[in-house]
Amino acid sequence: EEEEEGEEDEGSGVRVTPALLKATTGEFSLESILLLQLRGRGIAHLGCLADCSNLEWLDLSGNAIAGLAPLATLRALAVLNLAGNRVASVEPLRGCRSLRQLNLAGNRLRSLRQLRCLQGLRHLESLRLRDPRADLENPLCAAPAYRASLAAMLPGLKAIDGQRVAGRGSELFRLCRELDAALDARAEPAEPAEPPQPWVQAEFWEARPARRSAVLEEATRQLGQALRECRELGRRADDSIAQARRALGRRHHGDFGF
Repeated sequence: EEEEEGEEDEGSGVRVTPALLKATTGEFSLESILLLQLRGRGIAHLGCLADCSNLEWLDLSGNAIAGLAPLATLRALAVLNLAGNRVASVEPLRGCRSLRQLNLAGNRLRSLRQLRCLQGLRHLESLRLRDPRADLENPLCAAPAYRASLAAMLPGLKAIDGQRVAGRGSELFRLCRELDAALDARAEPAEPAEPPQPWVQAEFWEARPARRSAVLEEATRQLGQALRECRELGRRADDSIAQARRALGRRHHGDFGF
């Protein structure tokens, strides 16, 4: 049923052609294309995209794509953005052996079973099925524990929906969640309102001994370490983006960001 639905959705819309790719990238040979942005072009057919055999970075977000068959041969593809399309089956992506980051937010995936084909992708680290900021999600996101089930099915993932589940930084997230849970458990039920009290209590200005919390101290330490790592990663990302823009500036001026 999902395949039939996809075929119906592909009845109209823009098709990816060699002329479209050459005009977008400025490349004469499709095999020379490494980065490709086709966001919001009304694309419904991926056409000749399979001929971009060396493609590493692909943004197809905001289109009308249902069938992914041409992507099955893209062995070098590492980053793929399919957010905001009509995808109901990701079976062809099992062939994208180098895939590291995959954005599927805002599609038509109804069950985690449809993602089992991704289990063979050993390099897959980040998978997004929901994006609250863009108001995008899949029907399967209605299940309350889908992230936990997804992490169990794809243990190699380090981030789900933009949240760390493994690797550096994940311990801090878990520690913060445990701290929040502990504070909620200690919260007492609200008591009836008391008569108005003086604005400043008698002992208000007295110094109080600092309350030490091993959990809070550890959270603070890990937060500081995570912030330092983020600043370093941000610096490296800026350098990489600058290098990429200089390399691509001669051929095509555009924004390759997600």
